[in-house]
Amino acid sequence: MTVTRLGSGGPWEATYGYSRVVRAGDLAWTAGCTSTVDGLVTHVGDPAAQTAQALRIALDALAEVGAEPRDVVRSRMYVTDRAHADEVGRAHNAVFGAVRPAATLVVVAGLLDPEHLIEVELEAYLGDR
Repeated sequence: MTVTRLGSGGPWEATYGYSRVVRAGDLAWTAGCTSTVDGLVTHVGDPAAQTAQALRIALDALAEVGAEPRDVVRSRMYVTDRAHADEVGRAHNAVFGAVRPAATLVVVAGLLDPEHLIEVELEAYLGDR
């Protein structure tokens, strides 16, 4: 089986030793994705916009290994405040409402950058592609 590991050049990947996306056979996974773009947190204070940005980053990474949004079978969302759950959930629905992957939403004490309100991970099944 071929394993493909790709990075995005993000600030933590080389330092912490991980890939943005890994594909092994017909499965693909993203690392945790936040609303960090070019090393800066975007949409500070806006959980819905941070979710949309993090999902775009994760879906772009999956696209690099041949996956499409319809291939996503699982998502995990980590939020820093339970009060953000509805906004985060609606942003997730805007992307995956028709796909309906298995999903988990967990409230955590914090994320690496204190301005991060949400982190997402995606898993995809590509079948014979």
